[in-house]
Amino acid sequence: MKSNTGNSGYVPREAPGFLRLWPVRLAGWLTALAVLPALIIAPMTFEQQLVLSVGIFVAALVANRFQGRFAGLVMIVLSVVVSSRYTYWRVTETMYMDNPLDLVLGAGLLMAELYAFVVLLLGYVQTAWPLERKPVPLPEDTALWPTIDLFIPTYNEPISVVRPTVLAAQSIDWPRDKIKIFVLDDGRREEFRVFCEEVGVTHVTRDNNRHAKAGNINAALKNTTGEFVAIFDCDHIPTRSFMQIAMGWFGRDPKLGMVQLPHYFFSPDPFERNLDTFGTVPNEGELFYGLIQDGNDLWNATFFCGSCAVLRRTIVEEVGGVAVETVTEDAHTALKMHRRGYNTAYLALPQAAGLATESLSSHVGQRIRWARGMAQIFRIDNPLFGRGLHWAQRLCYLNAMLHFLYGLPRLIYLTAPLAYLFFGASVIHASASMIFAFALPHILHANLTNSRIQGRFRYLLWNEVYEAVLAWYIFRPTLVALINPKLGSFNVTAKGGLVREEFFDTLIAKPSLVLLLLNFLGVGAGLWRLTWVDPQNIATVWLNLAWTFYNLMILGACVAAANESRQVRGAPRVALQVPATLYFADGHSVRCTTSDFSAGGLGVELPADMQLAQDANVVVALYRGEAESRFATTVRFSKGRRVGLHFAPMTLAQERALVQCTTARADIWAARWGIHPRQGIHRVLGHIVSISGTGFRNMFSHYYRAATSRLRPTAASSSKPPVEAKEPV
Repeated sequence: MKSNTGNSGYVPREAPGFLRLWPVRLAGWLTALAVLPALIIAPMTFEQQLVLSVGIFVAALVANRFQGRFAGLVMIVLSVVVSSRYTYWRVTETMYMDNPLDLVLGAGLLMAELYAFVVLLLGYVQTAWPLERKPVPLPEDTALWPTIDLFIPTYNEPISVVRPTVLAAQSIDWPRDKIKIFVLDDGRREEFRVFCEEVGVTHVTRDNNRHAKAGNINAALKNTTGEFVAIFDCDHIPTRSFMQIAMGWFGRDPKLGMVQLPHYFFSPDPFERNLDTFGTVPNEGELFYGLIQDGNDLWNATFFCGSCAVLRRTIVEEVGGVAVETVTEDAHTALKMHRRGYNTAYLALPQAAGLATESLSSHVGQRIRWARGMAQIFRIDNPLFGRGLHWAQRLCYLNAMLHFLYGLPRLIYLTAPLAYLFFGASVIHASASMIFAFALPHILHANLTNSRIQGRFRYLLWNEVYEAVLAWYIFRPTLVALINPKLGSFNVTAKGGLVREEFFDTLIAKPSLVLLLLNFLGVGAGLWRLTWVDPQNIATVWLNLAWTFYNLMILGACVAAANESRQVRGAPRVALQVPATLYFADGHSVRCTTSDFSAGGLGVELPADMQLAQDANVVVALYRGEAESRFATTVRFSKGRRVGLHFAPMTLAQERALVQCTTARADIWAARWGIHPRQGIHRVLGHIVSISGTGFRNMFSHYYRAATSRLRPTAASSSKPPVEAKEPV
């Protein structure tokens, strides 16, 4: 790829084929400029609007039946037309209000809808045509490969979390004299120094903790010399092939400052664990790493995400090192690179995996930090202003920052129908039939189009559950950061903790519980209104009741997410089907297949039923290519063809071999990437309804136990969360 940067530093990506034909482009622009604005603003009666909506929706359904990206672009255009028409109608036809209460509440809802409309449009720009960049091969002569300094920053994580990452880093397929590994220990712990000396990597400390992770990396940059710097969070375990996948593009583009690969998590996050959706529903991060980053790459707007990335040292140093002005130092660093005219790249191939947050409270804390950091960037280095970015980069960065402002709009959506049910306030000054004719097509088209685009990486409605849980917590820090970016402090996301018993986290669920109570009261008020309102307003009551019931469904799922499931495994089990061999004390052996593994044990499937004695000693062999590694184990479970083995204490060489045969395998994580099948709306809706029902059951059960425990003072309270242990296994 040639670099053709001009003043902006933008390297043009491969444009969609039909867009490379300028006559087609010209005809398309002229048609759009002539027809679409008129279609958006044309006044229509209810019947005309209904006919238009049905016709456009049928066209979208037809387009959805075709394969290929052009059909997706057609659906985006149709969705933009319908949503623009709804927004124009909302602004020009529904805000004539004499009552001050109606005007204030209606303006709040309109602001939330305008925010959602802008984010919808920006999302379409980001995701309409993912680049799907492929790896580029390195030169055959390894003498031409560059030198790499591999940084593993750590602060308060236990050594059990960091050990596999270090051992896997030592197993990366790269010339030994061209890669150096540094553990950047801001905790300044003696056991880490001893471990680093034992395994042969460099232990780095400093005499302060200024600027947290960014300061830790910058201090190391001053004392290292590699041409490139690879950064891994201390729980992100790289595969052997990471560098060979990531490094090829640097040879193609001398202005390439950073290559980012996905963050993949082999343990369930709190939503997945508490809602029992791990492996069946795409998690919160899959949309970003599976689609958005790939879409950003088309526009040369890939963000640095703090881990699983390689940076060119000269460019990092030119922009002043890793950014320290905000708590999202990673994205801010990429923004500085783009402002200087440098390029970034994204490869949607998971080549490392890490630990997700263990509890909902720590998950919320992590998202608060991200939200506050993006609001800080928006405030002090707004991508809409300043030099160096082209228009598409500005929009991609803008959408990333606007995304984290969803707190207040989401709270408005969760309470908007209560304005009418409680006070009779008309937040939308229009009849129920007109709202139906304009709003329903807008909602249906947005959901249908996003379902087409997001497909395997995000199921419909799940983003509303995620946002509803976080809305209150996100709203406050983003508001503070917009007012004063310097307020607040950096918090480290804990990893490797245990949740020793199930409990209902009433503290983290408090905003959802308050919203639930308000919506339950709203249902009561709505049912009461049905008994006395004028007949012409009954449709309005039912419309607001339907909205409230939908909110109750979402909030029920939020409550379910706050019911913390037990997490007693310090080392999560990961599914893995590879050949293995069992060697028994009497000399015979059995070929078998692994089913899962962890740092503490291994599950295997035997070729036939076999009963093994409890605590029997068995040696298991795993393979790395033709090389065999053997590990002493004891039998912990045996039933039919299934056997559970527990590893005996290992030597350092065995630990390294186990990592090489499992988490460092080049194929292990990529095989699990983007495998979720598309789900119909009826299945997704049914799943969330079921989860919501579970949430209500858990909530009522918790309060029933809490009430009965007051009658028995000696009984242990179920509302007190257990202390999370941060212990090595």
